[in-house]
Amino acid sequence: ANPEDYTARGKIVTPLKDRIGSEIRTHYAENLDEGLAITAQEAWTDRNPSEIEIPQYLREIVEQVAFSAREDKRVDKRSGVSQRLPIATLELVVSNAERRALLHGETLVLPRVGDLYAALPGITGKLELEYEGEMRGADTVVKEVLRTAIGRVFDKYFGNTNTQQIEQWFNLGGTVKIDDSQPAKGALEELRQIQGLIEKLSPLGIKGPDSPERLVAGAEFLLEGMCSHRRLSRSEERAFVAPRKPQPPKQERVTAEPEYEEWQPRRSRRSGFN
Repeated sequence: ANPEDYTARGKIVTPLKDRIGSEIRTHYAENLDEGLAITAQEAWTDRNPSEIEIPQYLREIVEQVAFSAREDKRVDKRSGVSQRLPIATLELVVSNAERRALLHGETLVLPRVGDLYAALPGITGKLELEYEGEMRGADTVVKEVLRTAIGRVFDKYFGNTNTQQIEQWFNLGGTVKIDDSQPAKGALEELRQIQGLIEKLSPLGIKGPDSPERLVAGAEFLLEGMCSHRRLSRSEERAFVAPRKPQPPKQERVTAEPEYEEWQPRRSRRSGFN
């Protein structure tokens, strides 16, 4: 039987409903841990012969993207956000990390937060937006959802971390550019310029003499989390800089009008006749 209205939302089409006689009701994962378990089970991440290591905080960010999208009012609630979004996103993130490792001959494939932006087309393709979201643009909405997800996971790991030393380095004019295709050793040389950055990664279980891949991934997560809380700014070219200072609203100049005396009718004086 040909479906009357075929959509990708999992509805049972009319010609088949009378034959099946039942409907399958599904629901979202009730919490983050449940979603993590489903994604870990379904995502294709065991890829031989690559040695793949996915940090726990990155798994949580990917899962939090789905939870944040479900809460966003610009995402269509009728279509929803299925579990396929974090599953596909994690696979795309691992694929981008695998591509980077192959390009530079790295033996350890370790995804970074920056790989999430390479998965942007896959995320936008699994969301249907309301009118407000369509007006803003799918890429803009998804980037804001990513910012929210990164910020929430950042608070879990670095909620009590003092980042003033890092902020001061950027406020003095420091800037660092981390590309998703940049090798780990080259990126680590850039990141070591930032005073106090590597020492702040202990909540992730990362220490100074760790591998370059783990250090770069953890440091980028810390910087991205600071951007999500607007302690830093990041350009579209993935350059981290000091936060932009809000500009005061422009005040229109009001020129004082000259004061005019109240007009009085001029009395004409009659000249006498000679």
